[in-house]
Amino acid sequence: MSIETCRDYLRARGYEARIQEFGVSSVTVELAAQAVGCESAHIAKTLSFAVDGGCVLIVCAGDAKIDNPKFKAQFHTKATMLTPEQVLSFTGHAVGGVCPFAIERADVKTYLDVSLRRFETVYPAAGNAASAVRLSCAELFSLSNALGWIDVCKNWK
Repeated sequence: MSIETCRDYLRARGYEARIQEFGVSSVTVELAAQAVGCESAHIAKTLSFAVDGGCVLIVCAGDAKIDNPKFKAQFHTKATMLTPEQVLSFTGHAVGGVCPFAIERADVKTYLDVSLRRFETVYPAAGNAASAVRLSCAELFSLSNALGWIDVCKNWK
């Protein structure tokens, strides 16, 4: 998967025009915020965790960090991030460009963290480490096929 796969997915749903591609890296929250021209908290970062032999994607605000006790309470397991190779295998996206769009594997579950809800507009990656897409939280929820809003982050309030 790549930005082209993401573009095709978003085009089919009427969101292609919202994709931004940059001539610079957006591989980190800070770099993405600089490229977009927003505060880092508005970057919707997608984190990948191993849960029950599958993958859980948590999309959260750029200033949020996973709270291990909250994660364990939610998923009944320790928060273990996937290796870059596992992320690519599960999502089709390389680390730095992981997004919750066009994921076809049934063993990948996506959730949005409540840390995003304070913003009208957020910017997840669009399939590579030099892209973003401007979305409302409701649009992100729908386009990512999220299973729900959860509270597993800290340091954002």
